[in-house]
Amino acid sequence: MVEERMGDCWSYAKDQFDNLEKHTQWGIEYVEKYTKFVKERSEIETNYAKQIRNLSKKYQPKKNSREEEESKYTFCRAFLTTLNELNDYAGQHEVIAENLTSQIISELSRYLQEIKTERKTHFHDGRKAQQQIESSWKQLESCKRRFERDCKEADRAQQYFEKMDADINVTKADVEKARQQAQMRHQMAADSKNDYSSYLQKFNQEQNEHYFTVIPTIFQKLQDMEERRIERLGVCMKTFADVDRQVLPIVGKCLDGMTKAAECIEPKTDSKQVVESYKSGFEPPGDVEFEDYGQAMKRTASETSLSNSREAKEKPAGKSKGKLWPFIKNKNKGSGPEDFSHLPPEQRRKKLQGKLDELNKDIQKEMDQRDALTKMKDVYVKNPQMGDPASVDPRLSEIGQNIEKLQFELQKFEGWLAEVEERMPSKSDTHRRSGLYETQNSTTVGNNCAQDRESPDGSYTEEQNSETQVKANINPNPTSTTPEFDDEFDDEEVLPTIGTCKALYPFEGHNEGTIAVAEGELLYVIEEDKGDGWTRVRRNEDEEGYVPTSYVEVFLETNAKGAMTYI
Repeated sequence: MVEERMGDCWSYAKDQFDNLEKHTQWGIEYVEKYTKFVKERSEIETNYAKQIRNLSKKYQPKKNSREEEESKYTFCRAFLTTLNELNDYAGQHEVIAENLTSQIISELSRYLQEIKTERKTHFHDGRKAQQQIESSWKQLESCKRRFERDCKEADRAQQYFEKMDADINVTKADVEKARQQAQMRHQMAADSKNDYSSYLQKFNQEQNEHYFTVIPTIFQKLQDMEERRIERLGVCMKTFADVDRQVLPIVGKCLDGMTKAAECIEPKTDSKQVVESYKSGFEPPGDVEFEDYGQAMKRTASETSLSNSREAKEKPAGKSKGKLWPFIKNKNKGSGPEDFSHLPPEQRRKKLQGKLDELNKDIQKEMDQRDALTKMKDVYVKNPQMGDPASVDPRLSEIGQNIEKLQFELQKFEGWLAEVEERMPSKSDTHRRSGLYETQNSTTVGNNCAQDRESPDGSYTEEQNSETQVKANINPNPTSTTPEFDDEFDDEEVLPTIGTCKALYPFEGHNEGTIAVAEGELLYVIEEDKGDGWTRVRRNEDEEGYVPTSYVEVFLETNAKGAMTYI
């Protein structure tokens, strides 16, 4: 019964040891699984942040003239703010990925190495203790078997002695010998009994120490290790949530910035900006006169009326086609003349004012450089060892010449700006014409409408006498006459090629200024569409005109910039 109880107890302890070994191994594998989960989450955050940054970069405005135009509108500025805030938003997801890596993944990886080493040590001690108790058990079993064998031998020897002693035929010497053998066997059995008893006492002491001291100590260490593992896992799970919570204030600020930008959009302001950007400054045309063909008199078409078909046929090819000013197509696009005379008055004024601002900045920059060099020269004069004062003179002379050139350009553009502002209608005139137009005499109406006609090349022209006077002021020449000015103004500048196009559909091009194309024909693009639905193309040196943009497929060159369409 004692042996069976010890065997069952040992088997039971052994089973628990193995189960604990399996459980702790499963706990380590679970930590590894959680570490892998956090690592994949970190990679997702990194990839998401990268995609958000690429998206923000993709829709950022390009560095060109269009960017300056877009910055005028509140909805464009709001979208740009949204892109910038989105970029900062992506940065917070990168912070999440970095914190997950540094605060969880790295910590758990280091802890896994420590816990594996600690577990290995504890189970090594446990196995060693198990081997010792197993060895003691085997020795106890050996002592027990020897004691059992000696007892049996003593019993047999005693029975043999008694048999010999009862037999009358056996000699006294044989009986004595059997008696001595029986005594010896009894003595051996007694010795085995004493050995077995003493070793059993020793084994019980070792077993008691094993099950109540050694193994519980090892199991306690394993339990402490397991509790630390669970506690560390709980801390990491809390950190997992805190990493997200830490960036929430900044993410909220990014979202608040997007909301604030959206709330700053002002439709009326943007609508007014369109008017400000594209208003031409032309006065509306006067009333069209009634032409009485029933009277036998010389009929002259009013300059304010639309030209009829007969007049169009009688006009030479170089003369203008009658159009009301809102429908004039500005064909003289591209860089244009230096004084921007090809633009409508208001657009011309803005261009001239912008040019003046640029010149003033350049002059100020040159003057700052001149002042700096002058101070440097004074230092050289006072301290010759620092440098030669004469070495600065060439640069000062060059800067002085640059300033003179810029000031000459400034005066020239100021003159043109003054002329434009003198000819532009006052605000009171604009408000007065906002209602119904008053009826005027034919001479007045003719003069008002003459400035709104289109030149043969599509440029804007103004009243003949006024324009002639302006030309005379800019370039005084007593021999110049009005026809010479008109011929000079009508000469169209040859525009450079900015790309090619392929006709998708045939276009007959009956209207003036258009060009007929065949399906599949390849042409050169000299002016891209700026919102009016027409693209200017060239077939050869002499044939060029407008085609509908929807009829062609355009391939612009990389550095090509289209001209601005003006209303």
